[in-house]
Amino acid sequence: MTTFDQNAFDSFVDEQGVYGFFDEAVTLKSGRQSHFYANWRTVVEDAWLTHRLADFVLAFINERLPSTDTIYGVPEGATKLGVICQYTLAQRASTFGAGSHVLAMGRAKPKEHGAPRDRYFVGTPRGRTVVLEDVTTTGGSSLTTIKFLQEAGVNVVGLVSLTSRMEKRDDGRSVAEAASALGVPFHAMSSALVHLPRLYAKVHPGETVARAIESEFATYGVEPLTLVS
Repeated sequence: MTTFDQNAFDSFVDEQGVYGFFDEAVTLKSGRQSHFYANWRTVVEDAWLTHRLADFVLAFINERLPSTDTIYGVPEGATKLGVICQYTLAQRASTFGAGSHVLAMGRAKPKEHGAPRDRYFVGTPRGRTVVLEDVTTTGGSSLTTIKFLQEAGVNVVGLVSLTSRMEKRDDGRSVAEAASALGVPFHAMSSALVHLPRLYAKVHPGETVARAIESEFATYGVEPLTLVS
């Protein structure tokens, strides 16, 4: 795949059941309560689906952030996908050879001592680096990762998320605004504002769930969401 196809990716998201609804609200990693989820875990546990997903990611990055040298997955959610995408990116490069590309990984828990490159990484990113996240809510993990990378002298040129829940942070800023303040553009490959209405029309979880999600977006959303008229 050389060109990113948004419609094909959105169909892939729907087919793989990335989004779903909860009858009872659950507490997210961000600490917020929600009646819907976005989860890529079952996709990246399957080798063929991960191969397909990596193709989408590489096409997206090639279109939005050309000349990327390293793709770095946010620990731990996107570590595996990041390594696979980076390996594939390196293989496809005309310059691929010994020493041409790094396979970079981050430590889930930084070491307490040592230089930043040793504390945070198993293989430090080199060159123009894109940070890859699976699901973005308030951007806490992604933005912390960017700060670690910048502290280590890494040139971060973009933040790419497979799925954005399209929520504002507690400080009122969007993830895009918070990333921009660090000098890094944010790109979401898919949006809850697109997929939740499609899924609601398909599975009909009930008006109670719909109203609860609409209330979530009224409180936290970067823009309102309507599921039922």
